[in-house]
Amino acid sequence: MNGENFSLSEKVVSASYIRQGSQARRSHEQLIRRLLEQGKCPEEGWSESTIELFLSELAVMDSNNFLGNCGVGEREGRVASSLVARRHYRLIHGIGRSGDIAAIQPKAAGSSLLNKLTNSVVLDVLKLSGVRSVASCFVVPMATGMSLTLCFLTLRHRRPKARYIVWPRIDQKSCFKAMITAGFEPVVIQNLLEGDELRTDLGAVEQKIQELGPENILCVHSTTSCFAPRVPDRLEELATMCAKYDVPHIVNNAYGVQASKCMHLIQQGARVGRIDAFVQSLDKNFMVPVGGAIIAGFDETFIQEISRMYPGRASASPSLDVLITLLALGASGYKKLLSERKDMYSLLAQELKALASSHGERLLHTPHNPVSLAMSLDALQARGNTALTQLGSMLFTRQVSGARVVPLGAEQTVSGHLFRGFMSHSESYPCPYLNAASAIGITREDVALSIKRLDKCLRSLKKGGGRRPPPPRGSHSRRTTARTEIKSPLST
Repeated sequence: MNGENFSLSEKVVSASYIRQGSQARRSHEQLIRRLLEQGKCPEEGWSESTIELFLSELAVMDSNNFLGNCGVGEREGRVASSLVARRHYRLIHGIGRSGDIAAIQPKAAGSSLLNKLTNSVVLDVLKLSGVRSVASCFVVPMATGMSLTLCFLTLRHRRPKARYIVWPRIDQKSCFKAMITAGFEPVVIQNLLEGDELRTDLGAVEQKIQELGPENILCVHSTTSCFAPRVPDRLEELATMCAKYDVPHIVNNAYGVQASKCMHLIQQGARVGRIDAFVQSLDKNFMVPVGGAIIAGFDETFIQEISRMYPGRASASPSLDVLITLLALGASGYKKLLSERKDMYSLLAQELKALASSHGERLLHTPHNPVSLAMSLDALQARGNTALTQLGSMLFTRQVSGARVVPLGAEQTVSGHLFRGFMSHSESYPCPYLNAASAIGITREDVALSIKRLDKCLRSLKKGGGRRPPPPRGSHSRRTTARTEIKSPLST
């Protein structure tokens, strides 16, 4: 209520009680005023009542919620289900206009304000996470792969002759398909094996740029966050190379916001060379539902150019989800989650190393990967690929999600390109292994339970538990199955 209504309320209820209620209301409004003034993530998280009050205030600014609204257009914010309306806090119009996802929507002042504030708060969080010189960003209602595609399509207008994207290999389908979907030809650069780690072959990247000609290359497409034993690309060196040859540089930073090492690499790359844009997922970094990403960069003009490339309006749901989450956590709450994730990484590494040793295996030495770990499975491999397949299945059925068992020699064709050694980021990695990751939100209980269940699975396989019965005499199914498993990647 406004001041006039509070004054009128004093005629109905004791003035002292009304003044107390008015003061409580002002405490909520001061938080909202500070957000509007600063456009930054609040240091301390808001209560749910403050967030709901704020969203309600935004919603009543949209035309579909005007008391006297009379809509005669084709898109008037009508919603058939009241449950759906409540789920979206009655913010129905979405964000942007037909020509620009960042444009103000005349029918929806509240939703437009939500969009602008979300982008401003997210930019602040990217800075506090380590990329201090980032100039601009926006939330896009697409996951990482399609967001990368949008970046590539925007670069097409700047480099109309280009047809290649130079890509240090990472075995993750969406980032590869993003290049294909945009209409470009990925040039796959195999990684170098250094100890246990798979690292960027800088010499091969430069040789390919020279061979193809810089003007024919759309960009270098590098990666920060990845599954061990692959580690983040050498971003500083790649950024320097891109500046030298005047080739754009797009970074896939899918779950890198939560890892200070990844963010430091981006900051340093932009300082010494060229990084045009970096893309990160909302769900992986901020624990919200899948469906959104952040496109960010150091040249505000280019980031605005990408936002204008998005055709049509867009869903406000990803923006709404991440704004609610960051207002609830506050900067201090988010930084606490980042710190806890680092602690859990150390604990997971310690526990996985001990477990590996007890089973005659070892934790692969991948110090440059700040999130993912890998444990060798040589002893299990000695029993054949069937045992590796069984381990992945056993973990999944025992509700250990996210762990990946990577066998030797798997092959996979993605959009017409054959990857040998698929999932291992290498054509010939020397051993099979199991992946585990310490991502934001992981708990001590998650670590303890996963290690306990992995230990039981390994012991069971050692005893022959879960071994498939031999096929009937004269059958060739056993040999055929083994061949199929070598050729096919394990999906867990």
